[in-house]
Amino acid sequence: MKVLCLALVTALLATSCGHFPSTTRPPAVSATDTRQPEGPSEHIVQTGWQGRKFAVATAHPLASEAGVALLRAGGTAIDAAIGAQMVLGLVEPQSSGIGGGAFLLYHDGRETVAFDGRETAPASVDERLFIKADGKTMAFHEAVVGGRAVGVPGVVRMLEVAHAEYGRLPWASLFEPAIRLAEDGFPVGQRLHTLLSTDPHLRKDAPAAAYFYNQDGQPLAVGHILRNPELASVLRRIAREGSQALYTGEIAQAIVDKVQRHPSNPGQLSMADMAAYRPQRRTPLCSTYLPEKVVPRRAYLICGFPPPSSGAIATAQILGIMNETEAALLPFSDPLWMHYYTEASRLAFADRAQYVADPDFVAAPAGSWNSLIGPDYLASRARLIGPQSMQVARPGRPSPKAAAHSPMPEQVEYGTSHLSIVDGDGNALAMTSTIEDAFGARQMVRGFLLNNQLSDFSFTPTDGRGAPVANRVEPGKRPRSSMNPTLVFDKETGEMVISGGSPGGALIIHYTTKLLYATLNWGFAPQPAIDLPNFGSLNGPTLLEEGRFAPSFIEALRARGHEVKEVGMSSGLQAIARDRDGYTGGADPRREGRVLGE
Repeated sequence: MKVLCLALVTALLATSCGHFPSTTRPPAVSATDTRQPEGPSEHIVQTGWQGRKFAVATAHPLASEAGVALLRAGGTAIDAAIGAQMVLGLVEPQSSGIGGGAFLLYHDGRETVAFDGRETAPASVDERLFIKADGKTMAFHEAVVGGRAVGVPGVVRMLEVAHAEYGRLPWASLFEPAIRLAEDGFPVGQRLHTLLSTDPHLRKDAPAAAYFYNQDGQPLAVGHILRNPELASVLRRIAREGSQALYTGEIAQAIVDKVQRHPSNPGQLSMADMAAYRPQRRTPLCSTYLPEKVVPRRAYLICGFPPPSSGAIATAQILGIMNETEAALLPFSDPLWMHYYTEASRLAFADRAQYVADPDFVAAPAGSWNSLIGPDYLASRARLIGPQSMQVARPGRPSPKAAAHSPMPEQVEYGTSHLSIVDGDGNALAMTSTIEDAFGARQMVRGFLLNNQLSDFSFTPTDGRGAPVANRVEPGKRPRSSMNPTLVFDKETGEMVISGGSPGGALIIHYTTKLLYATLNWGFAPQPAIDLPNFGSLNGPTLLEEGRFAPSFIEALRARGHEVKEVGMSSGLQAIARDRDGYTGGADPRREGRVLGE
């Protein structure tokens, strides 16, 4: 993969946007902007990374160090991911942890597999979980804070299954970095401090308040050494006994008690739900991508996560629709390129709202999710794009049969964390993990936070005519996700080209698609691709990263009928790409990630 020279990258960025100064914070997100999973904290200049042997890209330097240490000890990418994820749950507790779930893509040189560790709904819930007695739907944080939205956590049991097949180091050894950090302590960073300062709910939980705040109720200062002996004890149990230490016995009982006994918003999670949880092994959703006007021509196989994630489908749709337009002839600095991108996004998100949900509960249109990404279907969708914005798109008809469900109304989605790893044998991994909203349900148990993942279901189970929403709440169901861990391969040689992904709620789809478009179409290395301003549409307004686009650029979009909103878009992209000399990597300057390796 060619690396665009720094001078050209700088010129392209300067044409369309400004840069945040390296010593200042980006503009604050409006308190009314509900799309943001985690507000901005600081801007950290990232210079990119190059190496020859292996690479680890995670959302925190300490997690990347843990992954590198395990690779040096002879571990596989799976081993390194487990060690890094356990550290992330400690040092980045607002985003992920053992109380949440994850999607993992892994390539062992021969095949690519998908491990689904998504949370599940308790057996006793029904589709009216978020409907109040007066018939109105609950407000988001009214539903989230407490036990109501807590699903069965899936990440630990999923990682155990993946390790049994692809791990090399002993399971217990993978927990040692996190246990050591939990006991010895780690310095509170600016991001955690900022999010603690702005969260209005976490202090309501006594264990969380005692852990994250001082006696005056103020968040722990940047640099404060934070220790978590309770979590260290839990991790020791999991290291020694396996995942059953979390899903049965006293730790599981503590989780269930916390959920069921919440004084104002209890949930229905049970010990039977915990014990019954099983991760699933799924077939990745892969699509061929042949960028137009790129010389020499090179076909790629882009593999992502299938439903219950909507990420791979939406990304394949956006890229495929864009390929049917003149976008390939345009630079990023041209507002017409952005017009094509956001129109393609509207079409993709309309299909997402109509069709995508847990495949164990909802059938794919025409019997296959590939019906939504077929070339003929995407060409027909692209023909709907005109010179003026459609503003709101309608779902397509990939099947001659009428849709069995009604579209899901737009609804906020929140947190997550991403890591990408390539080991010394060339095995590649992309994993996105989550507890959903920042700090999840704001319920701390034994040193870790519980998820609020059930809020990714549609709060509204039916439309006005009574037609069901595909992503409504049902017992045992996995909520739809936007998580988008992605592995890209050279279709001719089978060689891994890119591992990448991002946190960011529904905007994950746009962050990951931006990475892929910039690397595969424009030849960017990971870091300059990540540094590009963020943008997208959720089938409504055109969203542009605040302070990054020139007024003339915005006015050109408005002249095409776009309702433009400038918002904080704090992505957390992590990516590793193969080049002639080994690997290059990038981490998002909007957060505190780091790429390390040899």
